[in-house]
Amino acid sequence: MTAVLFDFSGTLFRVESTESWLRAVLEETGRDLPEPELKEAARALEAVGALPGGAAPARVPEEPAGLWARRDESVELHRAAYTGMSRRVPLPDPDLHDALYARHMSPAAWTPYPDARHVLRALHERGIGVAVVSNIGWDPRPVFRAHGLDPFVDAYALSYEHGVQKPDPRLFSVACAALGADPRRTLMVGDSREADGGAAALGCRVHFVDHLPAADRPNALLPVLGLVPDLASDPA
Repeated sequence: MTAVLFDFSGTLFRVESTESWLRAVLEETGRDLPEPELKEAARALEAVGALPGGAAPARVPEEPAGLWARRDESVELHRAAYTGMSRRVPLPDPDLHDALYARHMSPAAWTPYPDARHVLRALHERGIGVAVVSNIGWDPRPVFRAHGLDPFVDAYALSYEHGVQKPDPRLFSVACAALGADPRRTLMVGDSREADGGAAALGCRVHFVDHLPAADRPNALLPVLGLVPDLASDPA
């Protein structure tokens, strides 16, 4: 049997920009900020890494470093880590930090990469098992459903549901088991050499893509379709 595992953020989907994120929440909550203040707040939120799936923090303060390292192991840790980073940036209403966190989980905050549908559908039509393996603190299944990609995904292995994060091989093992797949005949596709590269410990092949805005990466997933036939051969 052959299978392909995909990371979520930065691989199949890209989260909106930090400025778009803040603008959407201000509009949803009926708040307003002068344009210079809005842009400055967006820059500050990006610098502290407040947007899940967005830019990494320029620096993780010593106090929350332990929490940050484990942030994807549970819903509670994820919320605490990201709202804690967000609250390092003054906003006109403290409730905006919780509203920002809620916004990033909405399907509207995410855009599939242009070739994601084609690749997932082609794998599905070939009978190739597909799983999403993600370090995440919330359920992305509604995002896949809203964008019409859920029918092409057979299983989800999410860190917060299992209390373990990539690169720990156990999370990849969960995905392979859900698909009934031999890891030696499985391909892992992701954007992080550190996190997604952990699949190699199980014997999976690993293919990396760049974490770029969706418009700047129209076809980086297409090579996956050329790699899949190789997975059907007997493992060495």
